[in-house]
Amino acid sequence: MIDCQNLVKHFGPLLAVDNLSFQVAPGEVLGFLGPNGAGKSTTMRIIAGFLPASSGRVTVCGHDIVADSITAKRCIGYLPEGAPSYPEMTPRSFLDFIADIRGMHGQARSARLKEIYGLLHLENVLEQSIDTLSKGYKRRVGLAQALLHDPEVLILDEPTDGLDPNQKHEVRQLINAMAKNKIIIISTHLLEEVDALCNRAIIIAHGRILADDTPANLEARSKFHNAVSLKLTDSSALEQVRSEIETLAEIEHTEIDVNSGRLTAFPAPGRMPLTAINELAGARGWKFSELHLESGRLDEVFRTITGGASA
Repeated sequence: MIDCQNLVKHFGPLLAVDNLSFQVAPGEVLGFLGPNGAGKSTTMRIIAGFLPASSGRVTVCGHDIVADSITAKRCIGYLPEGAPSYPEMTPRSFLDFIADIRGMHGQARSARLKEIYGLLHLENVLEQSIDTLSKGYKRRVGLAQALLHDPEVLILDEPTDGLDPNQKHEVRQLINAMAKNKIIIISTHLLEEVDALCNRAIIIAHGRILADDTPANLEARSKFHNAVSLKLTDSSALEQVRSEIETLAEIEHTEIDVNSGRLTAFPAPGRMPLTAINELAGARGWKFSELHLESGRLDEVFRTITGGASA
């Protein structure tokens, strides 16, 4: 596993990481969330052995990242923020270089390179210099070097940054397929990515852990958890519908989004209002263009936990 104990990182007078401790076990995909400047990338760089901690200890698969750094780094595939590479190289020459560094040889090397080209759909740009590639292709080349040696641990800083929706879907499918047999840490600004990829999330701010839970449990903290959102086919009846819904014992209060015409009915503590609203709608003959039960909104929980700072 990855074991981080009492990590501290100072940059001069700035305390970027403040006594962080957590573990990540095989099969876990950990989403690392926080506002800009929260310490996410700094922590990931420390775990990857890219940046030394001011104090504290990291072990990766039982190897100390400082005392046994080469062995620890053999276990790690690291995609840094911005996916730095050698711009004058082609993807083929760059990945050959990475294969050399990783000590890959013979038929296994050739087969793995071919597999990686296919996984990241790089075949059409293998001979093009990296500095001429689109941001999305540069990101895929960076992801390819992280995956090339089939590491036990993946540390991915914004893995889908710069990708179009189809490419994001492909990369997420790839990460999900690998998740059973690897330890994966993902830093992301995209809360949708946590839902799509992660079975655990840590939210940090000012270098400290504020929450560590499953995405579902974090969503359950949302004021929207078990709320009912609806839109009427005839929006002119919205205020009347609102006043009747507010009489239900299952409802604590309601809100209307004037821009979308959507009404949200928030549950009273411990109540589930969807059935009661459906029954009332049937009795009154209301017609909905939209009606759904909210599981909770991670973005609202994030803002609440971090004090409203942006991701």
